[in-house]
Amino acid sequence: MPAHKIGSLLFCPQCGTLLSAPTDDAPTVECEQCHHLEPASSYENIEIITHSHPDAFPSALRQKRMTQTKIHQGKVLPKVSEKCPVCGYMEAYYEEKQMRSADEGSTILYTCVSCKHGWRVNN
Repeated sequence: MPAHKIGSLLFCPQCGTLLSAPTDDAPTVECEQCHHLEPASSYENIEIITHSHPDAFPSALRQKRMTQTKIHQGKVLPKVSEKCPVCGYMEAYYEEKQMRSADEGSTILYTCVSCKHGWRVNN
């Protein structure tokens, strides 16, 4: 009786224990529980597919894609001559915040005056 296959895992057909991958040129794999011998050829042509959550590997590019547009209501922010990375307009609102630990630099939050695109720069 051949091993039970679930995804890329093989289980012993007699006791259901997860079988180890074959080592080197061994012709068989022995079940650790019941000592059933499974042919190493059972592992041939097994496709292993893994999936990672999109947030598992943060990157600067992903952070740029996730910037948010802010609408300023009631809060008057100073303007600075800074080029918007989206529309190219040369004026933006700015705000300085301490978002990281106290011994690290502050973060400058920019919002384009024209298109309201938001981005940030760490000092």
